[in-house]
Amino acid sequence: MKASTIGFKPDYDEDAPAIEDVTHLKGLAVIEFGAPWCPHCQGAQDAIKEVLEPTPMLHIKVFDGKGKALGRHFKVKLWPTVILLKDGVEVSRVVRPTETHEVQAIMEEA
Repeated sequence: MKASTIGFKPDYDEDAPAIEDVTHLKGLAVIEFGAPWCPHCQGAQDAIKEVLEPTPMLHIKVFDGKGKALGRHFKVKLWPTVILLKDGVEVSRVVRPTETHEVQAIMEEA
């Protein structure tokens, strides 16, 4: 899967994985939707990084936009949207986090 890494992924990837690849994931993973030019996304990066960098978990960071299938599948409306997946199914999400505790809260849902 090209658009992913273990721990914190710093850059959005325009080549999003296929919906089937994401829904067939095993274990825990985080998928983040946003855009590099988005000020809300830029403002959230420190909080997201602080939680994900030390975590040995798959981080899929998708450059989202109008007509992008993966974002529509997850009904993403605002950026950034950070979703915790367990076996490819959404467990929890946070939209436009600015504080570390907001990102940490979704991780506790696992």
